[in-house]
Amino acid sequence: MLSVLGKLGWFFKEHKTRYIIGVTMLIVVGVIELIPPRLLGQAIDDIVYGVITAESLLRYLSYILISMVVIYGITYVWMYQIFGGANLVERKLRSKLMRHLLKMTPPFFEKHRTGDLMARATNDLRSVSQTTGFGMLTLTDSTAFLVVVLFAMFLLQWKLTLAALLPLPFIAVAMNVFGKKIHERYTVAQNAFGDMNDQVLESVGGVRVLRAYVQEKSDEARFRGITQDVYEKNIEVAKVDALFDPTIRLCIGLSYMIGLGYGAYLIIHNELSLGELLAFNMYLGMMIWPMFAIGNLINVMQRGNASLDRVNEVLFYTPDVQDAAQTKDVAVPEMLTWSNYRFRYPASTADNLAHVSLTLRKGQTLGIVGRTGSGKSTFVKQLLREYPMGDGEFRINGVPVEQIPIDRIHSWIGYVPQEQILFSKTVKQNILFGRSGGSDDDVMNAIDTASFTHDVPTLLNGVETLVGERGVALSGGQKQRVSLARAFIKEPEILILDDALSAVDARTEANIIANIREQRSGKTTLITTHRLSAVEHADRIIVLDDGKIIEEGTHEELLKQDGWYKEQYERQQLESGL
Repeated sequence: MLSVLGKLGWFFKEHKTRYIIGVTMLIVVGVIELIPPRLLGQAIDDIVYGVITAESLLRYLSYILISMVVIYGITYVWMYQIFGGANLVERKLRSKLMRHLLKMTPPFFEKHRTGDLMARATNDLRSVSQTTGFGMLTLTDSTAFLVVVLFAMFLLQWKLTLAALLPLPFIAVAMNVFGKKIHERYTVAQNAFGDMNDQVLESVGGVRVLRAYVQEKSDEARFRGITQDVYEKNIEVAKVDALFDPTIRLCIGLSYMIGLGYGAYLIIHNELSLGELLAFNMYLGMMIWPMFAIGNLINVMQRGNASLDRVNEVLFYTPDVQDAAQTKDVAVPEMLTWSNYRFRYPASTADNLAHVSLTLRKGQTLGIVGRTGSGKSTFVKQLLREYPMGDGEFRINGVPVEQIPIDRIHSWIGYVPQEQILFSKTVKQNILFGRSGGSDDDVMNAIDTASFTHDVPTLLNGVETLVGERGVALSGGQKQRVSLARAFIKEPEILILDDALSAVDARTEANIIANIREQRSGKTTLITTHRLSAVEHADRIIVLDDGKIIEEGTHEELLKQDGWYKEQYERQQLESGL
């Protein structure tokens, strides 16, 4: 149960001063809280024996009032320290989780769904936070405070104390059984919550498709089924959770019965005074919270342990692509060389790239064409280092790519993928994502290069228009050109356009290509496309089929080869002529 505290040992060590102060103050408060019952018991005895005076009564009241004020002040301190720590651990773990997620590559996200990751970053971290806050409170109260109260009760009347404690072992047995069930059922419930999150994301993201195919009611029914499943699994948790309080109340009730009955017997035999019995019952009442704290402690710790295991499952996931132990820095990519290079996706049963040999020099433009699924995107993504390197050699300036720091490679690249990702910000902010310190002139130049200038006046607030989630407020062609502008403003050493002109018309495409040729002189560009007009100007064009280069050369050379490229080019020319 307490293993979760060991897993969070790094945090408690980092903030040991905060927790030492908080726990110490909590224990001090527990000791001071024993004073008023004892004073009240003495006052009752003074009244029973007729020795009470106005002066002694005022003294008793003054001591009780002072102790209450001190308790108030110290309680503020321990609550600030302990519950402040709970907010700190949640912030630290969430930041750590976010940094880790940003290091992850596609294989990780193929194994973990977005909705489940969101559940771990929200609900699970909140449960871990409660462990370091409310969990530390209940741990201290169910141990230190309980020991202090028991010590005071033993000093008052040890026989009565032993008798009143007889029902308590039943609590320990019940808590152990309930705790194991809570851990199991809470893990299942959190997994179900992750499934529900994932379904919500898919439904919201695909709402246009749902409406287009009139599947709203079907999706609603599916979501209702998922929420019912989450409800039922949480009810299973609640069924066990609901057993804690009644069990503790039953045992404490038995303790009260024993204390009252046996206490009356001791009074009759002059082994206990009425004031002492009153004080004892007040101490017994003070034990109610520590007893409940035991139940809450097990509940919170088991939930926190289950949640921390789910969070650590992500945090301990080793990135599939990491920097080599010894790296070599390369200032500028002068030459890219593939030699008999082969690559296979982790989930693939066949090579996705095979026997690729190619040399690309700085300043050259490479066109990559081929039928759907031929390996075009796979080829350019080798530069992004999203997957472990394949067999053969892929070098930059003669240095194996895996020996070059990943951040260095990424610093060279401007990437426009097939599926454009825009953030829920303005057009300008999305473009400046490529260069955070860019000026307004830089933004407008990038917009002009992407042939987006004429679209800006049609937007509600120009470049300050919010594009909505994933650019929902823009058309497909507009999203594509904003993505292009984001890459252009970076002025990268290597520009990768992965079928990034598919949503624009032929005239716009021609303008963009002309701008690229004019402004990217001396820099490397890779373009994958189905529309061959986008690569006619390229210094080198390769045709891929099943991951292999089947044709290679300039536009004119490929037309002479009388192969796939010529056939496709003539077909597209015929279609454009119609």
